[in-house]
Amino acid sequence: MEGLPELLIAEIVKRITSTTDRSSLSLVSKQLYTIEAEHRDAIRVGCGLDPTTEALTSLFSRFPNLWKVEINYSGWTSSHGDQLDNQGLHVLSSHCPLLSDLTLSNCLYIDDTGLGYVSSYCKKLRSLRLNYAPEITSTGLSQVAVSCRYLSVLHLVGCTAVDNVEWLEYLGRYGSLEELVVKDCNGISQYDLLKFGPGWVNLQKFEFEINGNYWMGAVQDPAYKVGYPYRYDICCDNLKDLRLAHIVTMPEIGLRFLLGKCKALETLYLEYVIGLDESEMIALFQRCSNLNTISLRFMPLRCGYDFRTPLTDDSLKALALSCPMLQVVELTFTFINPIYPTEIGFTQEGIVALIQSCPIRALVLNGAIIFDDEGMKGISSTQFLETLELVDCESITDAGMDFIVQAPCLSSLTLRECKNVTDAGMAALVSSQKLESLTVIGCCQISQEGVRGAAKTVRYSAQIESHDSLKGMNMRGSGHQSTVKAIFGC
Repeated sequence: MEGLPELLIAEIVKRITSTTDRSSLSLVSKQLYTIEAEHRDAIRVGCGLDPTTEALTSLFSRFPNLWKVEINYSGWTSSHGDQLDNQGLHVLSSHCPLLSDLTLSNCLYIDDTGLGYVSSYCKKLRSLRLNYAPEITSTGLSQVAVSCRYLSVLHLVGCTAVDNVEWLEYLGRYGSLEELVVKDCNGISQYDLLKFGPGWVNLQKFEFEINGNYWMGAVQDPAYKVGYPYRYDICCDNLKDLRLAHIVTMPEIGLRFLLGKCKALETLYLEYVIGLDESEMIALFQRCSNLNTISLRFMPLRCGYDFRTPLTDDSLKALALSCPMLQVVELTFTFINPIYPTEIGFTQEGIVALIQSCPIRALVLNGAIIFDDEGMKGISSTQFLETLELVDCESITDAGMDFIVQAPCLSSLTLRECKNVTDAGMAALVSSQKLESLTVIGCCQISQEGVRGAAKTVRYSAQIESHDSLKGMNMRGSGHQSTVKAIFGC
């Protein structure tokens, strides 16, 4: 390569996307070492990072054109040595003038001083993700909000010291946020997020999640006045991706207002949201004709005179009629009493009708005790289904496997804790030889020998998953279902 022009070599280097390959290439010659460093625009480092000033200066001086940096200390223990601190953020910020995308995960020794360095030096910052940064407060976020005028993506996960949202009010008035994620930030309530005000009009993606015993702190908006819902007169016409997880809503109060105003949604995740109203959900589906992905996770609660999950087949009919682009569906149910399957508001017929009516390519059924082999027969004739995941579906047996292998486009199947499917059901998959991938986890009657040859790629584990992991929940303490019932009169 010695005779090639440097511009051509640089173009070749840029086309190599593997970090390992590029690092190996840089060892071939001094010329390639220099060129590769100049054209490295992203770097990800973890527990092996030496956070001394000299080491960081050497690292970031070598790559002068970095625009994306991720520092992740997941799994860190004291045996790994020191972590990045505020001085380290100063070195990073001062040596990377082009930095526009910064992710800091499990960085326990950075605080507002470190964010101050970022806001001072990184004026082009567009994306900031803080995952479990317990020393960061509202003061540091305010510095970023004021100084980083181009900020469009902000993720706050486990930032437990943030106790007010003045920074969010500023971003709502003067910023240009398009993506906002807030998870497990104890000092930020769903009512605080209303202070984002005019900023909602630009937002395209929003997530809000509370974990633990989230229903224990369920309170009404102290600023809400009946007949004068001025705080809720907010425009969110551009919101395409919405996820609300583990919150309690009240009529016309809290983040539930989003469900009454969105019309551009393409992706919707509602996970264990207490207080959903079916008429509002049907109206939402009727407005959102571009909906592509929906995930609904429910537990049964008091619904009028019934005790069940909040939505019924009427909601599924609205989805089928109004959302012709729907391709991904997840329906998860937890705390359902097997003796009372009507605690699930949907019926098997309603689920099958939805799958047959829309071009569903991926389907997840979790805890759907109402879904049995007849349901498998019903969805086996769908023309688009490519991926099927069955979790904790105890009514499905080997006969269901005989039916599902007939699905014309099915290429990926996952079974998790489906206790009535056996090796005989796997034999049907082996005979069909049509699956690209098969995952079997915690299915007590399926052996490792039974799944051999059932797909081109097979993953098998006999380990039983925890309830919270299986149902996508993160609760602390015990007696979850009884506590919810006691509080909400169920």
